[in-house]
This record gives sequence, structure tokens and C-alpha cells, in this order.
Amino acid sequence: MKLNKSVKAVIDKIWKIKEVSWAKYSLRKCNSVGPLTRMVGKISVNNLGIIRLGEKVKIWGTLIPIELVALPNAELIIGDNVSINFGVSICAQKSVTIGNNCGIGNYSLIMDTDFHEIGNHMSTKRPSAEPIIICDDVWLAARVIVMKGVTIGKGAVVSAGSVVATNVPPYTLVGGVPARIIKKLPHPDELNQEGEAV
Repeated sequence: MKLNKSVKAVIDKIWKIKEVSWAKYSLRKCNSVGPLTRMVGKISVNNLGIIRLGEKVKIWGTLIPIELVALPNAELIIGDNVSINFGVSICAQKSVTIGNNCGIGNYSLIMDTDFHEIGNHMSTKRPSAEPIIICDDVWLAARVIVMKGVTIGKGAVVSAGSVVATNVPPYTLVGGVPARIIKKLPHPDELNQEGEAV
């Protein structure tokens, strides 16, 4: 039994080394990638600005590739210990900042621009971009859309399929189209050792 555990530990280390190496190769177009960033699957990186990833970022582009885009003079910053699932598309025309310890569910869209004006899809003039800020400890469930100019507060949770068009206060659960507050979440200081509100 002890041998099996040690063999499993060695195999796990080999897989992690492979994932780190694949991330270094796949993310080579980024300006900086923090240590121990791991990746499985595929990613498309289009960097005409600045793209920075923090430490221990986990990228799971297994079924559908992930897309990271920084347009000219734009900045896309992803913090430490962020998990990005397959099918996610993040595009910055001006600025998208994702804090530490965030989870981004599959097929989510985060874009600080509309790409074209309403009614004139052929226009080459882009409307102005507005920065997106996703603070620390935020969880975006599957198929969430974050619109330009939005700030999502620390510890917030966005339910699946939501469209976030306005700011989200810290430690709240939001959902719907457009996303509205469902309930206030307890601050970590308000939880006991079992994770229940006190």
C-alpha cells in the first residue's frame, strides 16, 4: 500500500511538470507568466498589448480552447491561483484585471468593449472601452458574460448564465439577465471552522 501511494505521488508530480511545461510553451506570447502555472488542452493568445498571468494559474482548455486577447495598448492581468475553464474568452481593448483566487466557469465571456456600434456592424470605428475589474475570491459560474465597465467585488459569486452589466458589491450572490442581487454572502470573518455563518 505504501509503495502504491509513493508511485501515485511520482506520477502526479510528472503530470504537474508536464502541465507546467505545456503552459510555458502555450503562453509564450504573454508578457509574463508566473511560476507553477499549469495548463491542459489548448489556448489561443493574441497579444498586441500586455498580458500577464500570476502564479499557480490553472488553465483547463480540454474540450474547447480558451482565448486571451489584448488589443493594441490594452492590458489583460490575471492574478495568482486563478482557475480558467474551457471555452472562456477574455478580451481587453483597454483593461481587464482579474484578482487572486478567482474561478472562471466554462464558456464565460469577459470583454471590455462592444467591438462595434449599435446598428452599424460594418463600421471600423470601435466604441470606447471601459475597464473591467474582477476582485479577489470571485467565482463566475458557467456561461457568465461580464460587460464593459463592470467591477465585481471581492468574494462575489455570479450564477450560471448571468449577464453582468452593472457593478456587483462584495460578498453577494448575483444572477439573471441582467444580473441582480440574490442574497448577501457572509464575510469569511463571519464563518466558523465548519464554514457556517455564525
